[in-house]
Amino acid sequence: MRALLLDKELQIVEDYPTPKPPPGEALIRVLLTGICNTDLELVKGYMQFRGVPGHEFVGVVERAPGAEEWEGKRVVGEINAACGKCPTCRAGRPTHCPNRTTLGIAGRDGAFAEYLTLPVRHLHTVPQSLPDEAAVFTEPLAAACEILQQVHVRPTDRVIVLGDGKLGLLCAQVLALTGCDLTVVGHHRRKLDILARRGIPTALEGEPVEAEADLIVETTGHPGGYASARRLVRPRGTIVLKSTYHGSVDADLTMAVVDEVRLVGSRCGPFAPALRLLALGLVGVTPLIEARYPLSEAPAAFEHAARPGVLKVLVDIGK
Repeated sequence: MRALLLDKELQIVEDYPTPKPPPGEALIRVLLTGICNTDLELVKGYMQFRGVPGHEFVGVVERAPGAEEWEGKRVVGEINAACGKCPTCRAGRPTHCPNRTTLGIAGRDGAFAEYLTLPVRHLHTVPQSLPDEAAVFTEPLAAACEILQQVHVRPTDRVIVLGDGKLGLLCAQVLALTGCDLTVVGHHRRKLDILARRGIPTALEGEPVEAEADLIVETTGHPGGYASARRLVRPRGTIVLKSTYHGSVDADLTMAVVDEVRLVGSRCGPFAPALRLLALGLVGVTPLIEARYPLSEAPAAFEHAARPGVLKVLVDIGK
């Protein structure tokens, strides 16, 4: 099969081995894949990953031995393939399974290829009315939905989202559904206008934003984002950390103790609510799409996605 292989650098391979689904897994023909910031970090050496990257996808189940009812269905898939047997899995925390593989990130080839395999239990059927270019956002939108799984947000809460990248724009739209008093702070008026058109208040970095917020969601991807979050959150408020950083972060944790600030790490989330929000049109994702490339031009797609200020770049695997 054709695949985009990461082995210190990206290259298109025409004869990469087609995966064979082990028991309990399905062979999926990939239709469309999105480039995530994590993919860009993998190219820089994050996780020392070697193989096929990519974890945001829409595909069609070609074979599912023992679960033939899935064959022919258009699906998206959760990316953490847990063992299902260890104490962590049995305790209901499969996304933290110490034995897990992660699609296109750790121990498992990903979605920038014509085929991939995933456990059947991680698959979700895409509603017929939902086009591929919307369904491909299921995984990052699920990560945004995870905030509401972890934190109870009241309509009376004052909430600030820091960052106007892809994840920040999705987190803002999910939080807006709670009716909270929401402001999104970012560097790019063009991106913030995507939210403004949906009636979500925004502010450019440097413009005055009232502090003492109940909840801060930090999505900037920059170490300075934590300092901004601390400055804006009230005592006994909550900071949700969505950014991952290279290296260490200079953080005054003493004052977090003094102010009794709650820090919540947040990453992968539930697919079913994300698919429902997409199907109902409650979250708009197509304005985030900036370009589409065929698989044969995937290295150029990565270069495009890495440009400052670029939102979502998609790769059509069948082209």
